[in-house]
Amino acid sequence: MSSPGLTLDSQRDAEIIANHVREGRFQRSLSFITAGASIISGLEVTYEHYRGSYSRRVMYTPVILSGVLAGAAIAAVFSRRAARTVLRLASAVTLVDAGVGFYFHVRGIHRKPGGWRLPLTNMIMGPPIFAPLLFGTAAYLGLITSYLQREEATHEDNGGYDTFLSHLLPASEARALLSAEQDLREGRFQKQVAIVTALSALLSGFEAWYSHYKNNFRYWVQWTPILIAPMLAGAALASTRNRTVARTALPVLSAAATVDAGIGFFYHARGVLRRPGGTKHLVYNILYGPPIFAPLLFGAAGMMGVLASLLRRKSE
Repeated sequence: MSSPGLTLDSQRDAEIIANHVREGRFQRSLSFITAGASIISGLEVTYEHYRGSYSRRVMYTPVILSGVLAGAAIAAVFSRRAARTVLRLASAVTLVDAGVGFYFHVRGIHRKPGGWRLPLTNMIMGPPIFAPLLFGTAAYLGLITSYLQREEATHEDNGGYDTFLSHLLPASEARALLSAEQDLREGRFQKQVAIVTALSALLSGFEAWYSHYKNNFRYWVQWTPILIAPMLAGAALASTRNRTVARTALPVLSAAATVDAGIGFFYHARGVLRRPGGTKHLVYNILYGPPIFAPLLFGAAGMMGVLASLLRRKSE
């Protein structure tokens, strides 16, 4: 039987965490999450590009940048200066690389026999078209992290918040830039994260659809991310207009996506272990079995949905 004191302590801890998120004081925590997301996405792209034999040098860039971003995020856990410099730069470069990767994946599909005249076949058999954009999720989190406050920050601590770019822009644009950055710093960017959540959910759902289509939806559970993804995206988009949705439906569907990602990871790991050789040929089976970390990228959309539900809007 649980102790009433323990329950009260848990509730108090949850309230403290929620208040920190609402006030934008969770830089250390999000740095740690960014590092984890970068490592997972980096491992995913490493073996996906290994399957493609690293036929182009550009295929090494996300592998390298995922490590750089993870290292920068870990440094940001311990240093506010690292968060505002190294992490911000690493995140920006990684976002650009995600866009470059998306271009090459689109071109790869175009170059397959039939090109875009056979879109369904070539998207299924060609490079995963939206994978580079999902790779950019960790970079987006890192960029947000670089503007947040530390958990121990007080309301009086502005941290000398200013940017070099603001001195180069016209006065009106500089004020707008500083205002936008201040909103990030104070946790007033719910709509932005909600939009990114919707985009991430839709892309993850599409990736899950054609990945599971390849083995003819052998298990019924393979339909779950495809069903949850559009519902999460719909709730996220609705939350940009309705605060009630942001506080009710969005966290529920985000939690469902996160749980489903954990279930998907279990099934993918089981699929790897059930391949010939099992653990004796673990690396080989990970490379050529079901993409073991792909479900966790769907979980990133759920995590961002939870984050969006806790943040404030610009007018609050």
